[in-house]
Amino acid sequence: MTLPPLILTGGPAVGKSVTARALAEGRPRCAFIDVDDVRQLVVTGAAAPWKGREGRQQQRLGVTNACSLARNFLATGVEVVVADVLTPETCDLYRRELPGWLIVHMTVDLPEAMRRAASRKVWLTDDEFRLLHEADAANPPDADHRIQVDALDLQNQIELVAYLWEAPRRG
Repeated sequence: MTLPPLILTGGPAVGKSVTARALAEGRPRCAFIDVDDVRQLVVTGAAAPWKGREGRQQQRLGVTNACSLARNFLATGVEVVVADVLTPETCDLYRRELPGWLIVHMTVDLPEAMRRAASRKVWLTDDEFRLLHEADAANPPDADHRIQVDALDLQNQIELVAYLWEAPRRG
């Protein structure tokens, strides 16, 4: 029996992508979809989600494309883990496009996010980084689980999310 599709969300540098990839790598048949990569398929005229009407439209397109990919993988028995920064609007869109998602919202305080970001390439300006972090904290999506990951190392973070993901099967 396959697990339900999983979305990891949260502000920048919370560990969505690295945790999602590690979870996918630990499963027998699992795809990892980084929605930033899906959005970056728009090469000409690309707009960041916070860049007005066009950015929001491309953000929604990224969600519908990620759901299409997920549906195709799930139809062949491949489990799916998605990393994306959800807003309440995109959270609702994911749930409409592909019911059954398990959504885990990972949170980290801004100083810890900045510490984590210092160890990797960041594609955001400092202002964009803060804006996204503050927006995620002020207006979080309707997630199934919220976990504070400041004090967790990567292995503990992966184990906690795996436990939550497998909980519906245990329940």
